[in-house]
Amino acid sequence: MGISSPGVFAQGAPKAAAGKPAVILVVGDSLSAEYGLPRGSGWVALLEKQLAQEKISAKVINASVSGETTSGGRSRIAALLQQHQPSQVVIELGGNDALRGLPLQNTQDNLGFMAQSAQKAGAKVLLIGMQVPPNYGTDYANRFAAVFEGVAKAHKAAVVPFFLKGVADGADPTRLFQADRIHPKAEAHPQMLANVWPELKKLLR
Repeated sequence: MGISSPGVFAQGAPKAAAGKPAVILVVGDSLSAEYGLPRGSGWVALLEKQLAQEKISAKVINASVSGETTSGGRSRIAALLQQHQPSQVVIELGGNDALRGLPLQNTQDNLGFMAQSAQKAGAKVLLIGMQVPPNYGTDYANRFAAVFEGVAKAHKAAVVPFFLKGVADGADPTRLFQADRIHPKAEAHPQMLANVWPELKKLLR
């Protein structure tokens, strides 16, 4: 997926990117890979439309894979960085680590490795945080949520605290989810983009 919409960078764009489009690499799981959705209705596709609407010259590479864990992302990041040479990297991984009961330290280490790798390659990094349902226990839920902000702070990266804010925390949390109660419906994805866009837009300046 990708677009190069007309327009120029806003003032303050990095000199290295002057005169050419930004390249936004999204490394995510099923929440970014349009699992169970009509093509073009997921938040990454909506991001492309947002960029065009705001006349921000950018190309979006969606390298998301359904079922991906942070370990999988870690194993792929070097090749993705080399292939696409992104100016911004959005890391949306970690939810499957929790579903599989993987150690939090592993999740933290993998996210940190990806963030550091992207930064060394010259890209700005945005981490997209997740939260787990209450049935995981308050202590685990709090520690899991803290992983994303902790990694972002350690690597001076941007962070979205909760990707599904306004989707999974409503009065009827199942309303915006597919039958599996894990994957949001298409109508939830504009809100997901709304959660990401303010932080991503800052990285495009």
